[in-house]
Parts: sequence; structure tokens; C-alpha cells
Amino acid sequence: MAAAAAIRWCAAVSAVILFSLLISPSTAIYCDEDDCYDLLGVTQSANASEIKKAYYKLSLKHHPDKNPDPESKKLFVKIANAYEILKDEDTRAQYDYAIEHPEEVFYNAARYYQAYYGHKTDTRAVLIGLLLVLSAFQYLNQWTRYNQAIEMVKKTPAYKNKLRALELERSGGTTNKKKSNKQMNNRKLEEDFSKELDLQIKGAEMPSVWELVGVRFVLLPYTIGKLLLWSGCWFWRYKVKKAPYSWEDASYLTQRSLGASLDAWRTVDDATKEDLVYRRLWEKPNLESYMSEMRKESKRRR
Repeated sequence: MAAAAAIRWCAAVSAVILFSLLISPSTAIYCDEDDCYDLLGVTQSANASEIKKAYYKLSLKHHPDKNPDPESKKLFVKIANAYEILKDEDTRAQYDYAIEHPEEVFYNAARYYQAYYGHKTDTRAVLIGLLLVLSAFQYLNQWTRYNQAIEMVKKTPAYKNKLRALELERSGGTTNKKKSNKQMNNRKLEEDFSKELDLQIKGAEMPSVWELVGVRFVLLPYTIGKLLLWSGCWFWRYKVKKAPYSWEDASYLTQRSLGASLDAWRTVDDATKEDLVYRRLWEKPNLESYMSEMRKESKRRR
């Protein structure tokens, strides 16, 4: 019973609010309960020049610097608001439409708020701000992942063994007995060795400014132009002139055919690369034959 009563009470309140919105004039969002034209003392058919003259005349009379009366100050604010609405052709047309169609409350309200608040936010500024925020978050995230990866690597026995080997190599096989000097040398060795690890930590590389989404967006026209130029040269050289593939281009086709990433392809030794390129794996029959060989080899090793 209590729940039903609460539901009925909420429904009644919602109905009252909705009813009050529907019966209130849609022009109230512009000049409150006043008429914008009446505030300036002009008719709805007045032109822009007449509206401007009426505003200047009233502003001289009711401006706070001219008239210290508090009521006059309130009236001046209303007059200035009415002038802001009527001096612009678009907002004046919206206001005239609201006068002629007072029943379209929600539509008129939406147009009003879009005109007065939507255009004040520059889309370009929003886009730039979004790119800056995303780039900063991306850079911070990459630094965090990189530092975490470095700390994890430093805890591994392999890292500690290589650090000792590097220390012995630099010291000529002798160890420094002074504790302070030894600690300083260890810190220096760790810094040097960490630099050597930069390219060895896969998936958590040191962040680069050129990889940030903001920089990539700025360089997007250059990137697209470069891609179009490369595609045009490729089409002319290998499709039109039927020239044989260069080593770099054949290597690129082989890598793409195998679905290997650039980093993975770089780790392949030169002899294996040469053999794979010689097989012309970018041609479907050759690729199918190669994949069949790999599957047989995998089964044989099992």
C-alpha cells in the first residue's frame, strides 16, 4: 500500500511539473515573462536600425552610470538582454517562431539553448584539448609501463648476472673494496645497463613523442600524402612497368604474407630472410606450400 501511494504521489508531481511546462509560454526562456519587443518599445515588424536606435535611447536613460535607481538597473539588464536577442537575425527568427508557436515548448527551448550555449564552445578548441589530454595520458601510461618493466627486469637473476659481468669487465676483473665507491659504481652501471635494455623490453618501450595520438593527428595530412605517393610509385613500378621487386619491397611483401610484425621480422637472421624472400611467399601457391611444410615439420617434432 505504501509503495503504491508513493508511486501515485510521484506520478502526480510529475504531471504537475509537465503541465506547468506546457502551459508556460515558450517565449519565457528569452526575456522571462516580458516581451522582448515591448522592452525596447518597438513592434515586431521593426527593422534592425530601429531596434538599435531604441536600445541606445533606452540605455542612455537606464544605464547604471546615468541612473543610480536599483529598479532602473534591473530594467537595463532586461533591455540589454532583449537587444542581444533581437539584434541577431537567427535568434530573432527563433524568437518570432516561439511567439507564433507557443505550444512547441521543448522545441523552442532546445533551439534557444543550442543558439546561446552550443556555439560558445569552439569545436576546434575542444578537439585540441581532447588531443592534449589523450596525448598526456598516453605518454604517462607508457612511462609507467616502461618503468614497471625496468623494475621487473632488474629483479631477475639474468639482469644481476649481466650487471656483475659488466662490472668485472670494466674493472678488469678486480672488485672495488670501498663501499661508497662500489655503490656509486653500481648505480652508474645500472644506468648504463638500463640504456642497453631499452630496445629489449617488448611491449613496454620507452615513450616517444612521435607516437602520441596528438602528434600523429597533426602529421596525418603528411602521412596520408606520403602513403599516396608510395602507393602511386608502387603501382607504376610493379603494376605498369612490371619491374622485378627490389630486396626491400620483396622483404616487405614476405613479412606481410607471413603476418609478422616489424619487430619480429627484424629478429629473423639474414640467411632465413633470404630463403623466405627467395620462396616468393606473396604468391598464394608458394605461401600455401610453405605453410604446409611448417605444419609437417611441427608434427614431426612432436
